[in-house]
Amino acid sequence: MPIHVIAGTAKGRALKLVPGDTTRPIMARVKEALFSILGGALQDASVLDLYAGTGSVGIEALSRGAASALFVERDGFAVRVIEENLKTTGFSAKGTVRRADVRDFLRRPAVQPFEIVYIAPPQYKGLWRETLTLLDSRPDHIAPDGLVVVQIDPNEKEALTLTTLIPYDERRYGHTLLWFFERPGED
Repeated sequence: MPIHVIAGTAKGRALKLVPGDTTRPIMARVKEALFSILGGALQDASVLDLYAGTGSVGIEALSRGAASALFVERDGFAVRVIEENLKTTGFSAKGTVRRADVRDFLRRPAVQPFEIVYIAPPQYKGLWRETLTLLDSRPDHIAPDGLVVVQIDPNEKEALTLTTLIPYDERRYGHTLLWFFERPGED
């Protein structure tokens, strides 16, 4: 089933999928809900798309007004698909693709702080927990007042102790849970 950019300057553009089952593209209704919730926070924002897969979330953010997006993905084939999708949508100049393991990427000094960080790892491997804990311990990757969104199956959710990030919302859409966190600003 093809996926498309839902709104913005690239609305309607079809995105290539990564063959096989190594990625799980976000369902259109979940993506629409996510971007409705993010709303104005997208304008001129820098976005970090972790476990980027097809690049659909970061590309949707660019289409809706984000200034830049960094896509981190380990799979070489997925990296090529993201690059092709950036070309198709005309966002090659605003999107950077980094082939790396997300956890290794987060252990390094931040390339910049991001206003929005999206985490959608392979399911049932505990990667969301490890990734969120790493981000919490390395908040230089997140701008003050920045947002982190975790996409998981609701059955994966478990309590965790964080020192920097504060959970502030969660939304369930069938077998998808979007869990929202904020890095408080320097008030």
